Amino acid sequence: MQNISLGVLEARIADLSLDLPQVSELKGNYRSYEIVGNLIYISGQLPMGPGGEISVVHTGRVGSKITESDGYDAARLCLLNVLAHARLGLGSLDRIVQCVRLGGFVNVEPDYTTPGLVMNGASDTIVDIMGSSGRHSRTTLGVASLPLGACVEVEAIFEFDPER
Repeated sequence: MQNISLGVLEARIADLSLDLPQVSELKGNYRSYEIVGNLIYISGQLPMGPGGEISVVHTGRVGSKITESDGYDAARLCLLNVLAHARLGLGSLDRIVQCVRLGGFVNVEPDYTTPGLVMNGASDTIVDIMGSSGRHSRTTLGVASLPLGACVEVEAIFEFDPER
């Protein structure tokens, strides 16, 4: 696997016209990340925008109020929040070696059967940013509700270089 330097990774994020959001305050008794060995586990992140709020277009269930396209965009925003927490935990993104796994939870109507299409918003984004180092294993579940009414939540595991 190739190492991704902070300069390259942050430049790629900018090239894609994306920004990492500010890390928002936790709303529970947990950590936003946990480091074990050379892995950093990022807790589930919601599609929080620049002001630390979820946009109205990202609240509700996919398959009724939320379109697949809006869900895809929300998953992308969740992934950017994941990266913001990874940067907080590691000190810089240039320590990341690869994305190991993404987990996605999509708030869906009972008859909506393709939550993976929504989760592609996160998967496509990490591969767009990291190239082959962004390819990962993944689990996606359709669920009945999510915190704050969000339409998507994304968690992640990254391998990092402890020497950097």
